[in-house]
Amino acid sequence: MQSLKAMLAAIEEAVSAPLGERHHAVADAIAPYVADPSLLDGMDIPVNPERYARYEIHNDPAGRYAVVALVWAPGQMSPIHAHNAWCSLGVHRGVITEMYYTNSDGETVPSATMLRVAGETSCGPADPTLIHRLANLSCSPVISIHCYGVAFERMSTELNKIYTA
Repeated sequence: MQSLKAMLAAIEEAVSAPLGERHHAVADAIAPYVADPSLLDGMDIPVNPERYARYEIHNDPAGRYAVVALVWAPGQMSPIHAHNAWCSLGVHRGVITEMYYTNSDGETVPSATMLRVAGETSCGPADPTLIHRLANLSCSPVISIHCYGVAFERMSTELNKIYTA
């Protein structure tokens, strides 16, 4: 629990960075803590066999950001999407595959793939052209920690711009 409190304090400080740098500052704040095995001790974050699950860790009272744990069963993946708010993430447990896409003439096509292992981070600004998908292509559950520049209760309606392949 100490690691979680320390990570949340570091994130709170990082969100004061200028908007254009905030996603990097928050990723840097997450990095020292995200792979700590005790980070989520005491939290009930089970795997959902139907789809990846999102669990609220912290929702900023001022609505500036929210921190969530995403739990991925093997084979689960996000839709292809871009973010309407900045995003920073770190892998807590396992290996997540991050696939990048370009959109040309209305067609979304794969452009790159990165494997993210426990302790690694990724981030991006709010940008409808930064298109990606996260997937658990491993044989074990994966947990990733995400911080978004939007309140938790607005994530399902305001966070993602969904694309089709």
